[in-house]
Amino acid sequence: MSSEVTRPTLKILVAFFFGLLCCVSTSVAQEESPAELKIGDVAPEWKNLKGIDDKTHSLADLKDKQVVIVCFTCNSCLYAVDYEDRMIELQKKYADHPQGVVLVAINANKKPSEKLDKMKQRAEEKKFPFAYLIDETQQVANAYRANFTPEFFVLNGERKVVFVGAMDDKTDASQVTERYIEQAIEAALKNELPVTQRVPARGCAIPFKSSRKQ
Repeated sequence: MSSEVTRPTLKILVAFFFGLLCCVSTSVAQEESPAELKIGDVAPEWKNLKGIDDKTHSLADLKDKQVVIVCFTCNSCLYAVDYEDRMIELQKKYADHPQGVVLVAINANKKPSEKLDKMKQRAEEKKFPFAYLIDETQQVANAYRANFTPEFFVLNGERKVVFVGAMDDKTDASQVTERYIEQAIEAALKNELPVTQRVPARGCAIPFKSSRKQ
């Protein structure tokens, strides 16, 4: 009986070990990669993110606010730009709310058009009434599992996530019938969950350069 491994048998063995390697790699990646944020999860902290005001900002700075809306956005995505006016109006609407409602915009994009000086220029042109922060390492966007610009996360007084996704139901502002963020804000102010808690975000994909396993 020959001790040589036949060519068909060799192919089977190679395929088997390759498949095993893929399974192990996938398992490790799943263990290392944080899962998407679930409704009710405590929101990831962020610290010392530089803003357009040249100051550093942390989530802990907002401890007196009952509701925090986090929006991952950027300067160059047409979807994000289209939502700027709606974000401005949202912050103005709740600016004087006695319980404290604040919108924070975070830019995790790495293009030259997304540098801090360009963010300052954009904010000045549009007169942003909210903080606009740069996430240079993309660690905050990664922790939130954000994928698109714009993508919104509403946090209640306990800093638990009560809503994730799109601001409303239509990209065209004139056609909007459901304002998900406002519904989530009103629910969070009552320490309740909104009826709609997750809606797919519409926008441009955030171009992550680092591994999402961090």
